[in-house]
Amino acid sequence: MATQTESVVEVPITKSTKPLEKYIHPPESKQDLKYADLVTIDLSEFDRPGGKEKLAAQLKDAVHEVGFFYVTNFGLTQEQIDRQFAIAKEFFSLPEKERLSFRAPLEEGIYNGYRPLGSIEILPGLRDNIEFYNIMKFLPQYDRTHPDVVRRYWDEIEKFHRHCHEHIAYKLFRLLAIILELPEDQLVDGHRYEAECDSGLRYMCYRARTPEENEKYKHLYSRGHTDNGTITFVFQQPVSALQVKKYDDSEWEYLPIRPGTLSVNVADIMTMLSNGWLKSGVHRVIVPPEDQQHYDRLGLLYFVRPSDRLKLKSVDSPLLRREGYHKDTTDIDIPAPEWTRTRIKKNWTRSPTDLGENVTMGGFKAKVFYE
Repeated sequence: MATQTESVVEVPITKSTKPLEKYIHPPESKQDLKYADLVTIDLSEFDRPGGKEKLAAQLKDAVHEVGFFYVTNFGLTQEQIDRQFAIAKEFFSLPEKERLSFRAPLEEGIYNGYRPLGSIEILPGLRDNIEFYNIMKFLPQYDRTHPDVVRRYWDEIEKFHRHCHEHIAYKLFRLLAIILELPEDQLVDGHRYEAECDSGLRYMCYRARTPEENEKYKHLYSRGHTDNGTITFVFQQPVSALQVKKYDDSEWEYLPIRPGTLSVNVADIMTMLSNGWLKSGVHRVIVPPEDQQHYDRLGLLYFVRPSDRLKLKSVDSPLLRREGYHKDTTDIDIPAPEWTRTRIKKNWTRSPTDLGENVTMGGFKAKVFYE
């Protein structure tokens, strides 16, 4: 695995002995918005007799045609989720110079640490309004300096982190394996927590802009894109700004993520492994409705990325063979983490005007932008 270097900047570190401030979510928008209608699965069914097969049947069309779905009863309480939001809020309240001292090695394609505000040009001459802090796996090789608020709640964050990966993601990978008619643990084995990979918990913040700035930015926060890993989880989000494009010819629709619900999207690696049968969910983030535009949009996500045990080649699936998606890729043998890091590196060279720009490796291709 590539060595993860850090930018070392000597700045005073904010330390606090105060208890974590209770996080209060902003109110939902009262405006009439067009919401996407997505499949919802109840993960409490998973361990019941016939439960996995039932859930896989419910998911099959969603992961093939849309790339997004909801999960309920995923084993985390509202209090546990809200405390992660509270940690995120405290981090983003730190002085900018201090946040920058925890910058991730972005040029290496690794999101382990802080990604600064305005890192990407999303329109010609205009920088984005997003910043985030990633915490990668709780393994020795991923350790680095962290802000005091993260170190104070280290054990709590680890428990949350591992639950996302070992309890939610593993179950979803087993459902996808059932759909593809693969051995049940085949996809899990390519994403084991103890293996080398760039999976991570993300605290994310879109900073509010003025109405004049929103006009200049064409009401855009983040260009349409797919995620570069395997699957992505997005926790409760009352500020309406995330939109999905369910089909190539459909309009953008808002994606509500309400309390007790987890939004899950299929990402590029699953599309590659299935030679296009599993759809990588296309999404973007726009300016929130008028009654929410003054809020900084705080987000909590978990990105599942492939380990070095997973090779980037199509799986030999009976389903794919029957439906004409099988592809003989025995001559391609690319460690999957190389793909995700290549996609991240592309962020630093991509053109904000080229909607047709792609990332290609080993015969696999992903579009960088969607309109």
